[in-house]
Amino acid sequence: MILGGGPKKRQRVGSSSRLSAFADIEFSRTDATLTEISHNPLGFRRLHLPSSSSSSSSFNNPATADIILRLYLEPSPFDPDPDPDLVSSVGSADEEDIQLHLHSNVLRRSKYFSALLSDRCKRKSADDSSDVSDGIIRLNLKVPSSVGSIHTHLTVLQLLYTNDFSSVIGSASAALEILPVALELLFEDCVKACVRFLEAVPWTEEEEKMVLSLIPFLREEESRELLARVSPANSNSSEDMLHGLILTAIHSYPNMAFVKAFVAKLLRDFSSKDSARRVLDRAFETSLRIVKESLEEYSSPDFRGDHNETEAIQRLNLHKAMTNGRHLLWLVERMIELRVADTAVKVWSDQASFTADLQRAFRDDAWRNIVPGLPAVILRCTYKLANAVATGSILAVRQVRMKLVKDWLPVLIVCKDNSSPMLPSHKSLYQELEETFLGIISTLPMSDAQGLLPQCLSFSTRNVEDCPHLVSAFNTWFRRATRPPHSFD
Repeated sequence: MILGGGPKKRQRVGSSSRLSAFADIEFSRTDATLTEISHNPLGFRRLHLPSSSSSSSSFNNPATADIILRLYLEPSPFDPDPDPDLVSSVGSADEEDIQLHLHSNVLRRSKYFSALLSDRCKRKSADDSSDVSDGIIRLNLKVPSSVGSIHTHLTVLQLLYTNDFSSVIGSASAALEILPVALELLFEDCVKACVRFLEAVPWTEEEEKMVLSLIPFLREEESRELLARVSPANSNSSEDMLHGLILTAIHSYPNMAFVKAFVAKLLRDFSSKDSARRVLDRAFETSLRIVKESLEEYSSPDFRGDHNETEAIQRLNLHKAMTNGRHLLWLVERMIELRVADTAVKVWSDQASFTADLQRAFRDDAWRNIVPGLPAVILRCTYKLANAVATGSILAVRQVRMKLVKDWLPVLIVCKDNSSPMLPSHKSLYQELEETFLGIISTLPMSDAQGLLPQCLSFSTRNVEDCPHLVSAFNTWFRRATRPPHSFD
């Protein structure tokens, strides 16, 4: 058994037949003098343990012991120098073992020792030259040569003499140190105490790895709570969690900047880009649907009631569109940041009915006093997605590129005709989107560009020098148009 690496797999379902990986425990004669254990070498606080049986059956009591157990290290070429603390407690540096005076009635708490001490095991051991003299049974127990192995075995043997496991199991590291030995010795009460402690306390990342390595050696009922803590309920748990965090970030409170920044970082650091894509697509679809339904109801109200009721419902629809439009913009920014906006671009390019509702809404004056920022939010979403296409961040096919301009260019024109630029920077949102649309038009076949460019004349101003992007777009088209067919000279 190697601490930290998990014990060898052992069945813990039967009873007397369950011998451990310590099957090489020998029964042999020895006249070695017993060494008193006066120091607690494991590093835990020294135990003053109440006996679990009679008061005379105390740990390492030669006066009442009926078993001498010799612990010795399995030799290894990689063994470190002897522990000076251990050497000082057991004798000279040349000693490689520790001998303990123990009691069979106590050792039987370990099903491993109970099996060895059964009559059947004694008869079998007699054939292997075991020694039972003067009522004393002498056992040799080989312990793997690993850091802390002897120390931990001593502690577990001491715990056989008490029910007060909390005197030693006071941290996750202590429980993880003891549990593998308790499993090897089939010390069920100690296993249960370690598992219960581990269920109730936090773990470090290293401790969690050790827990995972030990779970296969626990019974199903013992490992159930530990597994529930480290194993997802279903294969989509991480995506469900991430989707829930996104909904919380965009829906909970008006001022959620810090929460949104935190969720954005989780998305950036998420291990699976495909999972992040699916989660964002799902949230994008939900927010877009709400915005579309709100604008559809606003543009085509179909209900009965007086004028005040109609105005209240329309106001509610506009506020709902505005709120979810902001959510939509945040989602679009995250998708573009992660380069997973392919689906969003395709969906945004196929919104003929939605853009028609937007045009009707923005031709009306009601939105100005209710949600004056709505056009800017919608156009920012459009600009973010269109700019990702124009810069090659998202590679969209010809049909998507054409429909993106064809459906959204009229919305830009209506917004420009019915309001003033909304961004304080020297380059307005309108002009940025105009340049982006013209860039996308330049990627289309000349026949498609010929149908779209005339609609861009509204980009012009009284001063031709203020619209160089429009001048450049037409010059490019005419330069191409005057080139002889199939001439590349």
